[in-house]
This record gives sequence, structure tokens and C-alpha cells, in this order.
Amino acid sequence: MATERQTLFVKGMSCNVCVGRVEKVISQLPGVVSASVNFATEQADVTFQAGEITLENIIGKINHAGFEAQIPKQMKTITYTITGMSCASCVRRVEQGILALDGVEAADVNLTTEKARILYDSSLSVLPEVRTKVQKMGFGLLDPVTEEVQDQEEERRAAELQLLQRKLIFSAFFSVPLILIAMLEMVGLKLPAFLSPHQSPATFALVQLSLVIPVLIAGSHFFKKGFPLLLQRTPNMDSLVAIGTASAVLYSFWATLQILSGHPEFAGLLYYETAGMIITLILMGKYMEAVSKGKTSGAIKKLMGLQPSRATLLKDGTEISIPMEEVVVGDILIIKPGEKIPVDGMVVKGLTSVDESMLTGESLPVEKKEKDRVVGASINQHGSIRIRATKVGRDTMLAQIIRLVEEAQGNKAPIARLADIISGYFVPAVILIATLSGFAWLASGASVAFSLKIFISVMVIACPCALGLATPTAIMVGTGRGASMGVLIKGGESLERASSIQTVVFDKTGTITEGKPQLVTLQPLAGFSAEQVLRIAASAEQTSEHSLGQAILESARQKGLALVEGENFQALPGLGLKIELEGKSVCLGNLKLMQQEAFVTDEPSPAKELTEKGETPVYLAQDGKLIAILGIADVVKADSKQTIRQLQKMGIQTIMLTGDHRRTAEAIARQVGIDEVIAEVLPEDKARQIALLQGQNKVVAMVGDGINDAPALAQADIGIAIGSGTDVAIESAQIVLMNNRLQDVLTSIQLSKATLNNIKQNLFWAFAYNTAGIPLAAGLFFLFGGPTLNPMIAAAAMALSSVSVVSNALRLRRFRPVGLPE
Repeated sequence: MATERQTLFVKGMSCNVCVGRVEKVISQLPGVVSASVNFATEQADVTFQAGEITLENIIGKINHAGFEAQIPKQMKTITYTITGMSCASCVRRVEQGILALDGVEAADVNLTTEKARILYDSSLSVLPEVRTKVQKMGFGLLDPVTEEVQDQEEERRAAELQLLQRKLIFSAFFSVPLILIAMLEMVGLKLPAFLSPHQSPATFALVQLSLVIPVLIAGSHFFKKGFPLLLQRTPNMDSLVAIGTASAVLYSFWATLQILSGHPEFAGLLYYETAGMIITLILMGKYMEAVSKGKTSGAIKKLMGLQPSRATLLKDGTEISIPMEEVVVGDILIIKPGEKIPVDGMVVKGLTSVDESMLTGESLPVEKKEKDRVVGASINQHGSIRIRATKVGRDTMLAQIIRLVEEAQGNKAPIARLADIISGYFVPAVILIATLSGFAWLASGASVAFSLKIFISVMVIACPCALGLATPTAIMVGTGRGASMGVLIKGGESLERASSIQTVVFDKTGTITEGKPQLVTLQPLAGFSAEQVLRIAASAEQTSEHSLGQAILESARQKGLALVEGENFQALPGLGLKIELEGKSVCLGNLKLMQQEAFVTDEPSPAKELTEKGETPVYLAQDGKLIAILGIADVVKADSKQTIRQLQKMGIQTIMLTGDHRRTAEAIARQVGIDEVIAEVLPEDKARQIALLQGQNKVVAMVGDGINDAPALAQADIGIAIGSGTDVAIESAQIVLMNNRLQDVLTSIQLSKATLNNIKQNLFWAFAYNTAGIPLAAGLFFLFGGPTLNPMIAAAAMALSSVSVVSNALRLRRFRPVGLPE
């Protein structure tokens, strides 16, 4: 008979007497093998014979005894891809629908990534209900997001982008001649007689109708989604486009029928081109946004590609190459020079220097000796070492970074879509006013034609065409202007978020600094000249591949120094090197090497000064005498100081977040005038630091360039990646600075503020145009002997609102950032 063990939560216990009572109640039940109750944790561990008693019987007995027992929820998180969402109102509907299901604790839907992260009780059958619910709401739900479906995800996105591109081209192909036919005579140019509204009004109308139909087909998804949502009282941007274009087409079709019935004067009342223009421009905006926000899954794939596929296992004195999946905690692995370290571990034998820049962002290699920690995916540069695996698979630092990027990208940014908020109230109100106005005039004895005229006039004057254009047009122009200045902004949401940044967090290496070690200080001693000691040091480093040595060599090359070949080269991992140059013994390395060779006893004061400035001291000795101290550092970018100063003038807090040593970080911070330093932060903690700042109700931007910055870039309200950085950082960010200039952080923030202001202006004027004429269109003034609003004038006002919105958005093409470094 099968024995089962289950942990139960037991509430209502107030002392140890209660504990004894619960244990007694459970233990006396037939089939119960043992029961142990913990007062502190309020848990009961029960072992029982499944064939003799059920868990429900045990819970019932505990509850009957006056306590409250329940099975602990088995909470899990799953991520789905949701297709078909177009705006913030779609996100709200999906979230609310999923949260309404029993067993769902939390749902976080992200419009940009199209991901829904769901926290649910896995003991309940929740997931089939989630799929059914989402599909009933009119959206698509793809398989849970795993490594296996990433390729399918990219293929789906590429196919959707291609479809959108085809729709845009198809729409433009028909809307351009449609606009020309409708507008040429208005600007004083003549149409051929067979198309002239004066000579052939029927042909003029029918040709426009035949041209607008393909455009309506290209934009059919606006109607398929917009009208059902309108009926469900949750209108979105699709509803705005649908009702605007449908109003224009409806009235134009009515006018066409009048023309065909022998009333050629209606040829001046056709507005098919308005519908065609709206659909084409909206499709263009959707396409540009889809292109710009694009490939979020690529970052994850690149992170996964860092891990080597095989490892060298030492077993019974024999080296065996095994797949990464077979490495277990405790295995002894051999890492040879130039190889990637396969898993997190501890050095058990050997000395080396390790390049951890892809994980820590620190450009200088880190010396490793016995008992030092190493991380998977970092590169062993010189010595051969043996490590004991301490973390494998999902527990490694690289795996944690991958998970952090996935989770941060799945988190939804709380951004309000102003047009959606307005449309939620405006569109239903307009429909109601138009309908009531039409029926009121009909009921008062007016003709059907007059009542229809009132209805159409209200719909046309209040048609939210400009409201639908207000946001995407400004975003199109704003992102285009940014691209021309080397600032790539991934969609409208990123523009909106960046406008309210309160804190900018900078990575140090490669962001504030150049990211490449350089020889900064050269202090000759013992009567040697600067040129002499640089020639000796560079000659010694010719055989070395250490990054500090490369900085020395680069300096010598720039000065055109002639180097000499050495003999008996010895690399000393963790110390430096020894070599013979022109018959003289030369040592180049750190303080420990100098002390080991008895050239110095304590750290010289010049070296201390270099350290205080954030430079790494390198000692050069010849024939037993210290002849120079060289200072190597990652130098500050030319525009860093002025950029940070300008941000502070804008009232924005500046913070440096780095994995580097505190003393080095503070030295750099003093040079550039940064407000606050958070140093010695592990990669997995960077995103947590960003979250802590966000918890202080701050809108946080993160600027970085390394793989270690990717989780923080994704976690931040706005991630800003330096274009010269890694692909992972670039794809995790919402803004990419292609010119590798820190001053473009200013450009991106100022551009986002200008664009958001432009959007607000557009929304205001669009709303003002739409509402100002409603009383006139509804016939309110006609009741008191005043005029009614001719639909043609209504359409002219509508067109004027669209023109003003587009013209206002085009002003962004002249945007110039202010306060940039010279």
C-alpha cells in the first residue's frame, strides 16, 4: 500500500497545548503513520496510507477540532505570448480577464514584448482556463515561452512584420492616387474630363470608391477589432480608427448614391480620401513602431550562446571531454589558457588571470589563485587551472542573468495611453449624441434626409481622425529625428517613459569611461627618462597578452619607439613577468612581485597616489632596481563630465552602478561630478538595485554597455545602451546610442520630452476641433433660427484638425538638443 507525505498549513494554534491536540487528532486517525506539528511555522507534516484515508478526511478532522487546515498553494510562474494586442486597453482587458480566474494570483501583461507572466496555483487546473479566456476575448495565446519556442517566436514576429509591410505598401498604392484625384482641383489643377467632378461626377465618385475599397481591406483589422471592442464598451485605438474612417466612408457612400440618383452637386461632398489617408498613416506608424521595438528574444539567445558546450573533466587522473549537461556539483574541471570557464566554481589548483568583462563589465582581468571564485562564461587568459564545480545548470550566474533579463522584459511598465483614456469616454459619447440628435429631429417631424444629415454631421465633425493621428504621427517624427541623430528609440512607449526620468544610473566601464585600459601615468625613477622606461616596459610586454601590457604597447607604438626582442620570457600568473632585455634582467608586474623579488618592501607613495586616482600601478625593475611606476586606467570619456553636469541642471539625479572596486569607482565619480556611487555590485544584484530605486517612486533610466548590464537595462523604466556595447545590452534596452557618445543621453531625454509635449498638444487640438462643432452639427443653433452645419464644412474642420496635428508633429524635425558638450 502506497505511503504519502503531505505538509498542511494549520491556523488557529495559540500554544503548545494546541500543537499536542492537533497531533493527537491526526495520529488517532486510521491509516495515519505519523504526524508532526510545528507551532512556529504553523505546519503539520503528515505521513499516511493513501488506500486507507484521504487528505480531505485529515483536513476535515483538524477543522472539526476547531482549527483551520489547508493544503499549501503550489505557486508557479508561467510566461505566455499574447498576440493581437494593440494598445493599453487591450492589456487591461487581458490582465483583468486572467486575474478573474480561480487560482491566478497575479498577471502581468507587457504590450511591448507581448508577454504575459502569470503566477498561479499549480495544484488547480488553471492553464486550460487561461487559454480559453484569452481566446474568448479575441486574442491569441501561444505556447509557454521556453528556449525551445524562441525560434518560432522570432519567425512569428518576422511574419507579422512582413504582413504589416505588405499591407502598408498595398494601402499606399491605392491611397496616393485617391488623394490626388480628390485634391488636385482643390489646388487649382485640372483633372481629365472623364474624371472631372463637374463633367463626370458619377465617374469621379465611383473611381474614388473603387480606390478606397482596397485601402479598407488593407486596414480591415481595425474594423474587426475596433467595432467589437466598441460594442463591449472598451474602445481602443483600433476603435478610433474604425469609427473615424467608417464615418467618412459612410457619408461619402451616401453622397455617391445621391450623385447616381441625379444630384451632381454632391460630388463636392466626398471624403473617401480622408479614410484612405487615415488608414495608410496609421499602418505606417504601426509598421515603424514594430520595426523599432523588434527583437527582444535575441538578447536571451546571445546570453545562452556564451556558455561553452563541453567541459574537460578530471576523473581518476584522466582528462575526459563531457557535455555541459553532465557536469555536476563537486566535479573537478580543467581549464586551459584561452578556454571559457564552463560553470561557476572554486580554483583548487593553479594561478591565472580571468577576463570577466562579459559578466562584470570590468575591463581589467582578475587574478585568480587557489580558493578564489570563478564564474561560468568568463575566459581563462593565461595559466592552466583546476576548479571544483559549485554551481551548474540553472544555478550559475549566467543562468541567473538570463532569468533576470527574461523576468524584467516581461514586467509591464505602467504607462497611460492618453488617446485611449480620452477615447474611452469620447467615442461612446459622440455616438450617443449623434444617434440622439438624428432621432430627435426625426421625431420632431424633420425629413429622413435632414435627420441623416444631422447624424452624419455630428459623426464627421466629431470623427476622431486627428485623435487617432495625434500619438503615432508625433512618435513617427520623433523617432525619425532621433535616428537621424544616432539615437534609436524602440517605439512610442519608450519615448513616453523617457520624458519623465528622474534618476539616471550609469555603468562605469565603457559608459562613463572608454572601456579600454590606457597608459595614463609614467613616472621614471633612478635617473631614467620617460622614453627609456616606456621602451623597456613595452619590449618586455611584446610576448605577453595581458590587457595591461597591451596598454603599454599601444602607448609605445603611438610614440613610434623601436622595441627590442627579449630572451627567457617568464609569465608569472597573478604577479607579472620576467625577461632578459639586452643582457639585463627586467621585472614588470604588481607590488607583490616587487616585494617577492625584494625590490621594495612597502607600497611607494607615488603608487598610493595613483591608486587614489583610480589607476592601477605597474612596477618596472631592471637589474634589481625599481626604475619606474606606470599608472594604467580606464580613462573617462571626453563628454562624461559635461553630460552629467547638464543632467543635474535638469534636476535629474545621477548614480554610478558598477561591479568595480569602490576606491576606483569613487575616483572616477570625483572626476565627473556624479551624485552617488554604488560599487562592488554583482551582476545579479544590478537589477535589484534598480528595483530599489524604483521602489522610492523614482522613474529610473539605466545607461550601460555590458552583458552584466542587461538585467538592469531591462528592469529600468528606460534602458539606454551605448551602441559600441554588447548586442545583449543593446537588445535589452529601449534606447540605443549608436554614436557611443554619453551626451546622447541628454538628446534622448530632451527629444522624449519634446515628443510627449507634442503629443499632448496634438491631443488637445484634436479634441478641441472634434468637440467645438458638435452643438452646431447637432442642430442646436438651428432651433433658434441659426444655421446648421453643412457636412462639407464639418469634413473641412475634420481635415483641418488632421492637418494641424500632422503639421505640429512635423515641427519635431527641427528638434535640437540644448546644453550638449562642445
